[in-house]
Amino acid sequence: MSDPTRKPLHMPRRPFRRSSGLGALALAGALAATLFLAPPDTAQGAPPAREAAAPQGQTSLRAADPSVLRVGSTYVGVQSTGGGIAVRQASSTDGLATAPARQVWADSRGRGEVWAPEIVMDGGRYYIYFTAGVGAAHRMFVISSASPDSGYGAETQLALPDDKWAIDGTLFTLEGQRWFVWSGWAGDTNVEQNLYIARMSSPTQPTGARYVISQPRESWERVVGNPFINESPEAIKDPNGQLHIAYSANGSWSEQYCLADLRLRKGGDPTYVWDWYKSNGCLFGSNRSTMMAGWDPTLYVNGPGHHTFVLLHGDIDTSPPAGPKFPSMYHAVAKGTPYSWANRHWYTGTFAWWGNTTYSRANVPGPNTDTGWSLKFFE
Repeated sequence: MSDPTRKPLHMPRRPFRRSSGLGALALAGALAATLFLAPPDTAQGAPPAREAAAPQGQTSLRAADPSVLRVGSTYVGVQSTGGGIAVRQASSTDGLATAPARQVWADSRGRGEVWAPEIVMDGGRYYIYFTAGVGAAHRMFVISSASPDSGYGAETQLALPDDKWAIDGTLFTLEGQRWFVWSGWAGDTNVEQNLYIARMSSPTQPTGARYVISQPRESWERVVGNPFINESPEAIKDPNGQLHIAYSANGSWSEQYCLADLRLRKGGDPTYVWDWYKSNGCLFGSNRSTMMAGWDPTLYVNGPGHHTFVLLHGDIDTSPPAGPKFPSMYHAVAKGTPYSWANRHWYTGTFAWWGNTTYSRANVPGPNTDTGWSLKFFE
């Protein structure tokens, strides 16, 4: 099984990458009936309303990197089991915690550490993308099946452009075009983890070049390092139809780990870095000094990160409208508990859209501001 306390492969005191965690899958609770009352024209900087007596949401599972989607009334989740990958299914999100785990893939070829599997549906078929490797050899792999928890074949390495270190990859479709987004290195050394995007001609075949869409260059995402981190990208569409990539910033070995947002400008090109606007701080984190203005730090957890949006079929075209809160899940460490990989649990939570939010920047091509929807995460 994965060792969540393993030492970094390069440079002492600079953790190289979190482990994928152990344990069974638990998922976000059923859709909250309460509506999110903030109107679309809520001014940026107004404090998001905090839920009264919000439950902590901690599951009994010591684990990291949740991934879940909904198929009809069935919830399907995937997790690393150290030397393999397991899938769970249940008729409710709560039921996933005790649902049997079926191993769907084992590392029979000695691929190495198995991290952060992501389950995706495309054309009625299930695809699980995951990272495997040792040190600088980590690459993205994929397995697929017509059934969510059986029938997966041997793994195939994705031929990502430039063939560099790559983790946390996932597939989505926007306006008929498939895209793959992941965290990786520009070169062959562990300087920083950037977010990259590439077109896909099929769920298993990248095409064309890779394009950087985010680098950890803002002060609030460089609180810990070196290396500095952008990872765990998750795609979603806002009520205006614009693409967002919510991601984790700062190192997972630190309670500075948090969630932030990239928003593609209306009509923007996903491959052009300056068409992406970054939130001006963490949107879900435990340290006030790194939060975006108007967003409050967490009450119950430290270092929330690597989340999953619980979407129908995992399809961004089923992203929620303005108003309701929808299920999400993330990993974190309970406040009052020493922060370590070993103390991470999976947490249930919800998310909703927060309107009329301005992201600003300076000294780069294009307009300095972009106003649109942002994300509000609830514990």
